[in-house]
Amino acid sequence: MTTTPLPGANRVLWLSTIGFTLMFAVWLMFGILGKPIQTEFGLTEVQLSWIVAAAALNGSLWRLPAGIITDRIGGRKVMTFLLLATAVPAFLVSQVESYGMLLVLAFLVGFAGNAFSAGIAWNSVWQPRERQGFALGLFGAGNVGASVTKFIGPPLIAGTAGATYFGVLDGGWRLVPVVYAVLLVVMAAALWFGTPSQDRMPGTGMPLRQQLTPLKELRVWRFSLYYVAVFGAYVALASWLPIYYIDNFGVSLQTAALLTATYIFPASLLRPFGGMISDRYGARRAMYWTFAVMLLVTGILMMPNGHIVIDHPDGTQSSHLAYSIGLVPFAILVFLLGCAMGVGKAAVFKHIPEYFPDNVGSVGGLVGMLGGLGGFFLPPLFAYTKAWSGFPSSTFFVLFILTAICALWMHWTVVHMLHRESPELAGLLESPRDNENSQDTAPEEVRA
Repeated sequence: MTTTPLPGANRVLWLSTIGFTLMFAVWLMFGILGKPIQTEFGLTEVQLSWIVAAAALNGSLWRLPAGIITDRIGGRKVMTFLLLATAVPAFLVSQVESYGMLLVLAFLVGFAGNAFSAGIAWNSVWQPRERQGFALGLFGAGNVGASVTKFIGPPLIAGTAGATYFGVLDGGWRLVPVVYAVLLVVMAAALWFGTPSQDRMPGTGMPLRQQLTPLKELRVWRFSLYYVAVFGAYVALASWLPIYYIDNFGVSLQTAALLTATYIFPASLLRPFGGMISDRYGARRAMYWTFAVMLLVTGILMMPNGHIVIDHPDGTQSSHLAYSIGLVPFAILVFLLGCAMGVGKAAVFKHIPEYFPDNVGSVGGLVGMLGGLGGFFLPPLFAYTKAWSGFPSSTFFVLFILTAICALWMHWTVVHMLHRESPELAGLLESPRDNENSQDTAPEEVRA
């Protein structure tokens, strides 16, 4: 039975999605600003990775409380606050003069990333159940904001380098955060006055202990690990790929930005499609396909360029199994990786309103927080594994191992569930009764 969306639901969905897109652009702007900043301040690759990581960290830490607060006071207030709170440090980035201050401001700008859990909780209570997968996928497609700086950053930086505006604003990379600060304030006003003043707040009056109760379930933490693989890795790569392209393929900043966008677009814009697939065929099936594609792609990308040298007894040498990957095949494989992540991100969050309809804020907040923390840990891990191994492709070895762990845990859970349940479930993949530490009696959502 189809339920008509509530009056104002579409305004909530579209304005929150636009706002989230803008905040995501601000959150990941250091992916493009990183190279000019590295040049100006003389930073090492590891130092630069910590700037990216600092923004990712603060964009994850507050996702749990942001989701809980949204359920209690409404998404309209929380999203407006986040827009305004991000505008201030974004502007101050344009005035920074030291690496230490840059780290602090990058951390504060990262506050924008917490808009995700607020928007998920807000939209889930405005949409009927049968549209939640698509609606949450559409909102999550705001991840495409990561590509905004990739497009406007390089030409703006090149076109304004050396200029000064109003006697106080420098051009070049310093102008980009100023533009974003202005847009954030404008968007805050549009969202506040454009969405219904009578908000929906399912957590009003609910004790905090009750909101946090689902977090005891192992299932929630399993979903969180999935989200590290499909979202945390996405955030890390969106910031890391421009540097990877420049260092390993010798392309310009603008070319690196455009190539990175070919990864970001499918990883973001396919999220509504992933939501529809999850609505129709089940989220677990979508996750199986996601992990299969990710394992295949990262398994190829993690192979280092080079060849095997054999020393013969007579003192001669011969080389065998020469391997290298060119720019075009690399970009195509990364595009496929983005497609898989786009579907996977929607599939993970399709699980949440199905299993925890009254606790989307807290559960979605925790899943989003831990997933986002993956975006904090992975860039330094990429840098350190490259320094340790000497192989740039070690980046994808890290992602391969992470994906393999997720896929094995999910498959073990499904097999365990099928053995535990009655034999007639043997051919089915979708059942909410797969909780590892709970014998709940939630009605089954089974799809052949």
